Amino acid sequence: MDPNDDPLAGDEEAAMRYAIALSLQDHSAHAPISTSHKPIVIDSDDEDGDLDHVWKCPPTPKKPNPQTPSAATGQRPLHQHQTMSQAVKPTGLAALGLDRKKMEEERLARGAAKRKAPHGEQTPDPRPQQRTKAGVQFDSTPLLQKAHVDKKLQPPALPYPKGIVRKTWAMGYPRQNDIKIEEILQKEQLELAVLSSFQWDDDWLLSKVDTGKTKMVCIAFASSDAQKEEMRANVPADRIRFCFPPMVPAGSMHSKLQLLKFPKYMRIVVPTGNLVPYDWGETGVMENMVFLIDLPMATQPKKQVTMFEQELCYFLKASGLDESLIDSLSKYDFSETEQYRFVHTIGQSHVGTAWKRTGYCGLGRAVKSLGLATTSNVQLDFVTASLGAVNTDLLSAIYNATQGDNGMREYTKRTANGGKKKAAQKAEPSYKPDDFRIYFPSHETVNRSRGGSNNGGTICLQSKWWDSTTFPRELVHDCKSVRPGLLMHTKALYARHTPHNSISQVSWAYIGSANLSESAWGRLVRDKASGQPKLNCRNWECGVLILGESNKPGWAAFEERLHVPMIVPGEAYGKTNSRRPWLFLEP
Repeated sequence: MDPNDDPLAGDEEAAMRYAIALSLQDHSAHAPISTSHKPIVIDSDDEDGDLDHVWKCPPTPKKPNPQTPSAATGQRPLHQHQTMSQAVKPTGLAALGLDRKKMEEERLARGAAKRKAPHGEQTPDPRPQQRTKAGVQFDSTPLLQKAHVDKKLQPPALPYPKGIVRKTWAMGYPRQNDIKIEEILQKEQLELAVLSSFQWDDDWLLSKVDTGKTKMVCIAFASSDAQKEEMRANVPADRIRFCFPPMVPAGSMHSKLQLLKFPKYMRIVVPTGNLVPYDWGETGVMENMVFLIDLPMATQPKKQVTMFEQELCYFLKASGLDESLIDSLSKYDFSETEQYRFVHTIGQSHVGTAWKRTGYCGLGRAVKSLGLATTSNVQLDFVTASLGAVNTDLLSAIYNATQGDNGMREYTKRTANGGKKKAAQKAEPSYKPDDFRIYFPSHETVNRSRGGSNNGGTICLQSKWWDSTTFPRELVHDCKSVRPGLLMHTKALYARHTPHNSISQVSWAYIGSANLSESAWGRLVRDKASGQPKLNCRNWECGVLILGESNKPGWAAFEERLHVPMIVPGEAYGKTNSRRPWLFLEP
């Protein structure tokens, strides 16, 4: 198959949204997407194609057929959510599904209950609700300034000062090295929540957050300028605000990030799951993973800024988050993040030196900055919930990045002869097949899971990509959870190598939002204008690079800190052709 003939450009998130639109039979779904920003032009040389003219993914329909079962879920506005086991439920308002009047009435009722007036009368909160313009503070005080919280609710110490990795809790399974969304958000203490997600369940989210005491900033996707205004107009502007990152055609706001302000510290959370109940185990059919770290208020001026903080702020600034909020992060002590790296993909075209900071180029930079660069062979295990039109070019670039390469090794090889090769020609990889494993569930694994095939809609691969002559099927292993019957929405990369002249293994892992696709990690091409390298990225993604234990061999290096979620090495069904993968558009 010629990947250039694929109207989805190998974008698995776009394919997911397109499948939803078709299944709901919405003929308006092919309308182009507009944004408030001038469209970002992403072009490339001939060997890469022109991303600015690819098929544009349709927005999710507003009037779905209530009888249509959920086959998949994709990026959609916050008010349009589809559960894994139910039909799409349209809501009455466009924006988080909030009934603004009702929510305000409930907030006033809560306050009145605490302030009983004489003779049993209740006194309402006299403060009027006020609208604010987008881009200004919620009120006259800084966003991260201390709000009133009952002192007896404040914890005595930071729960996770060094950072941890946890699996998401799953209903019906014993609790071990897991965490619930309630334990992360701690609604009784939460003052401010900055949240980003690919999918949203507004009713569920608001059951986890008390908007009477917690302000929220939602970094989200909207399909048009009109929808952005609709979303802003239908929420209390003094409590909930939106940030809409600039999007490229067929791009996805796929990052999952939470910045949570509590009275004495800030919690940074990087999950692999979205803000929907099944990704947090509440249906007992799906699992994810979470990195979180608690940062105290800084007590003295910073001598230097950690690379983690630099890249986090760089990512937030690119997304368009309020600068005063970003600046206020400097009030916190990031020193414990020195052992980690924040790895991101920014959905834009990157030239100059900017391409070195994001996508797989940024991954290689992060690996090198931690002293993990190597010329030794790396054992690489990639767990993914979606597979796009993967080829050896992308896999080589990612593999090279795990050795500390900034993307130039694969780029130089690919462009050495002008970048001309037949579309069906399989490039020579930079890795040995036995060193690279991709974990993706077989059709049988999904069917036999606790939730069955009806709950595999967020695990995405299409047969036209799998059957392509350039697809690396020989690397694909069955993905089965160590918790029997759970499906995995986890995105994780585990790397191990033994340096030359050493007997100690070096190990680390990436945990985040990025699936195994070009959309998620980008592609380095030659810029037509300058002739210099340029990185094209469609998606917004983020994750964290975490060190394993150096004194333990093999998978044991990940047992204590990273809790490997899948059975390894898994059946190599792609190599033996013993099974078909889970193909979410097929029965």
